[in-house]
Amino acid sequence: MTATRTPRATPAAPAPAVKDAPGAEDGLLRRLRPATVPVAVLLVLALLPYSALDIPVLLDGPVNSPGSLQLFALCLVFGALALGYDLMFGRTGLLSFGHALYIAGGSYGTQLAMTELGLGLLPAALLTLLLGALAAFVLGAVSLRTLALGSVGFAMVTLAFAQAGSIYVERNPGGLTGGEEGLPLYVDGVPDALVGVQNTVNVYWLALAYLVLVAGVVWTVTARPAGRVWQAIRDNEQRVAVLGRSPFAHKLGAFVLASSLAVLGGVLHLLVTAGATPHTSTPEFTLTLLVMVVLGGSGTRWGPVVGGVLFTYLDQRLGGWDLGVEPMLILGSLFVLAVYLAPGGITALGRRRNA
Repeated sequence: MTATRTPRATPAAPAPAVKDAPGAEDGLLRRLRPATVPVAVLLVLALLPYSALDIPVLLDGPVNSPGSLQLFALCLVFGALALGYDLMFGRTGLLSFGHALYIAGGSYGTQLAMTELGLGLLPAALLTLLLGALAAFVLGAVSLRTLALGSVGFAMVTLAFAQAGSIYVERNPGGLTGGEEGLPLYVDGVPDALVGVQNTVNVYWLALAYLVLVAGVVWTVTARPAGRVWQAIRDNEQRVAVLGRSPFAHKLGAFVLASSLAVLGGVLHLLVTAGATPHTSTPEFTLTLLVMVVLGGSGTRWGPVVGGVLFTYLDQRLGGWDLGVEPMLILGSLFVLAVYLAPGGITALGRRRNA
């Protein structure tokens, strides 16, 4: 009888080390980048009033000087206005030439509510916002009906409304609008913390808060189903209608939301510039916003803000430089050059480099 030999168990081979999948770290960075970039930018903007850095040529004084902070505040306001306008133009495909009507409405409406009704700044701004949203609903509904005639019809009707508002402001009915001179800020209705050169920093904080508000609203809404419907309307409106959605209702919603943000922007413009100016009611003012959006990149996350800030800075600073050339000629040339080199806007250059 032969003995059976039990085979010895061989030691188990060590488990291979688990390696990260190729590109896993890059994927994590891509997921973190959308959240970290806005936070980093916001942090830098929040720290500007604490910096005494002197930048010759680019600024007339230190970063935290009243003049520099007012310039920064104006840039932030226009960056937010451009982002709000892009909600219609870049996200929904609506070309409106009447956006300035709501910005001027925010400035003049708040000013008149303080002077004629005796309201403080906050109640006056809220009342103006409510009336502005109501006006946007009515005028938007009328304007959008003309889309049956094509996009040109919508653009022309909004232009007509804006032109009517501009004429009304310039004719100064009853001495309410100040005509071509505009209206100085009614400081008695404004909190003391927002009045005077020494409080320019507080106006800057308010402008920064407005930009954060507009960015939060626009980025949140466009990430929702409504935002995807707006994009679908821009690409193929008939397909949206076939799927059972109402293009008219969604376009009206985008129009009212963008116009309401513009009304708030008018309030901030009133505070930053210390007055309501008739220029804000003109169709040319809307055209300026359109240039800002195209310059930065329409329909993008950061493009309108970048375009608004850059255009406003150059518009304010070129006049102070002894260049021997009309500032608007330089701005126009830079715009043409930017569109030629980056048809998708300045922010498209960064995407092209990362591709």
